[in-house]
Amino acid sequence: MRHRLAVSISPMVVLAAIFALAAESAIAQPAKAAPGARNWRPSKTPWGDPDLQGTWTSDDCIGTPLNRPANLGEKRYYTEQELAQRESQLAKQQQNDLQELVGPDQRVGTGPPSHWVERARRPCRQTSLVVDPPNGRTPDLLPEAQTRRIPEGANNNNPKADSWEDFSYYIRCISRGVTGSIFPVIYGNGQQIMQAPGYVTILQEMVHEARVIPVDGRPHASPSVRSYMGDPRGHWESNTLVVETTNFLSNRTGIGLNGGGTPTSDALKLIERYTRTSSSELQYEVTIDDPKTFTRPFKVAFPLTQEPGYQNFEYACHEGNYAMSNSLSGARAQEKAAAEAAKKK
Repeated sequence: MRHRLAVSISPMVVLAAIFALAAESAIAQPAKAAPGARNWRPSKTPWGDPDLQGTWTSDDCIGTPLNRPANLGEKRYYTEQELAQRESQLAKQQQNDLQELVGPDQRVGTGPPSHWVERARRPCRQTSLVVDPPNGRTPDLLPEAQTRRIPEGANNNNPKADSWEDFSYYIRCISRGVTGSIFPVIYGNGQQIMQAPGYVTILQEMVHEARVIPVDGRPHASPSVRSYMGDPRGHWESNTLVVETTNFLSNRTGIGLNGGGTPTSDALKLIERYTRTSSSELQYEVTIDDPKTFTRPFKVAFPLTQEPGYQNFEYACHEGNYAMSNSLSGARAQEKAAAEAAKKK
């Protein structure tokens, strides 16, 4: 991205960092070498784990659809010619982003200049974020899942607004869920990884989730203990961090961008794999298994990269945010006006 405005660091980041640094020691668990890591080996932490630390971003896959367009079939990657065309489009967009004044007779909106959105530095090679099944599309929903709906506010900033519950958990600044917090969107794609003996902590830029992941072999919490982000447990397979997350609350967020889409169930299990493949790239992969929602498990994968100067900035979702109260009061005002008009007929 070409334009980022610095703000204060969230207290949550500081607390999570302190927690991670104070964690007790654990022993790394060696296993088979991870695919993609054969020609490069990450450095080790002082206690011997592969070093994944740093701030990573999925910006380079911004705009890549979750589901592959049906006409592309099983085409997972763009051709070199197609990538060159997309690179030309990115260069043109970068020039447009430098525009400081709006053209004559144009409607003024949030831009130009487009300082508030992230941009890819290079075109994403993938045609979709879903990589398995081979058609790059999420599996069909089970009949019992087809009636589940995330409130309209997940994909619509003007929902019915009968109550705050008509807004999604994301719009209410509560959570985007695990996958919604890492899939690339228009901004806020930072993933800061911190490590301490026995723990890996992932600080996510938008909504400021802090995932503290034990890697010391302890079992999952009791099934009665559930949360929006679930209960993660990690282990090492050679240079790959494998994270299994269970114990999710049902019907809160989906697998779509920003946690949109059909809500998942309490049976959801995620298997994430973080493999550092170079000094500036980390391959991310997640297998989504929800036997109460989808007809089969499926896999999403994309690269995370390190941009020079990128850092997580505060995502003050509620501070100065009057959207929800204004939407609710505005809806009541519209209802009152409609009732008054009906009386006059």
